[in-house]
Amino acid sequence: MAVGCLLCVGPAFLAASTAAEIERLLATDVVTYAQASRFVLDAANAAAFADPDDAFRFARERNWLPRNAAPDSPARLDGVSLLIMRSFDVRGGFLYRWTNSPHYAYREMEFLGIVHGRVAPAQLVSGEHLLYLVGRILDHVGDSIASEPEFVFEQEDLLVLAEQIHIQLEEYEDVQVTVVDEGIMISLSDIQFLADSIEIPYDEREKLYGIAVILRSIPGRRIAVAGHTALAGTEEGRLRLSTERAQAVAAFLVDLGVREAWEISATGFGAEHPVADNDTPEGMAANRRVEITILEN
Repeated sequence: MAVGCLLCVGPAFLAASTAAEIERLLATDVVTYAQASRFVLDAANAAAFADPDDAFRFARERNWLPRNAAPDSPARLDGVSLLIMRSFDVRGGFLYRWTNSPHYAYREMEFLGIVHGRVAPAQLVSGEHLLYLVGRILDHVGDSIASEPEFVFEQEDLLVLAEQIHIQLEEYEDVQVTVVDEGIMISLSDIQFLADSIEIPYDEREKLYGIAVILRSIPGRRIAVAGHTALAGTEEGRLRLSTERAQAVAAFLVDLGVREAWEISATGFGAEHPVADNDTPEGMAANRRVEITILEN
């Protein structure tokens, strides 16, 4: 593939890269995420770094790499696909744009013909293969991509994704998934905490485990956790309790590796936004809820 990949890269890119760097890549059986970051960012004119670790940090801070990637870990094809798609600002389809997921980045690269043949998303990427992929994407990027209209999420698209999330959570009767102005909201009705405590009991943790799996599959989007109470006690007490419980759920999601702490906000609203009548036990149960929203922006 060596000659073919160099021809595919083309003279413009070769002029921007040193012969020594090309030779190093051709001699590298498996590139690391740091090496891939430096090379791809430079090829895309997204950023230039002498130190591959600096390039890795730049890409990681922008969610252009898998969440579990480390600078010296072997680069997988799906992870490199995400790096390339994001660095070259290839918009792709709805699921890729919404999830910012290596899996859907890989699928987009397949669709565009950048990745082809019998390759798996988990395949490790050699330096020669990285050169080939970058050459293919440079060949693809042009006026057609530059002139694409800005991508807008359609309501129908969000409804489809919300339905997919609902199917994964349908075993939990008191969990609802809806599309709201801010994004996709997962609501846990009548969420229970230990008496006079913000500690989450086992049954509720089990639900959060299931939700965490879904949230981890949709990286690159911030999450808002909102706590709500029924109309009981004082206004000050309701606000404090709802805030503490929202914070407890947010902290638990952080512990599960869903997001970094700065990527999840937690707010309590007390009884300000009821969804049912507080005059009945059923209504009060519905109002005691925590809402986890995957933010659209």
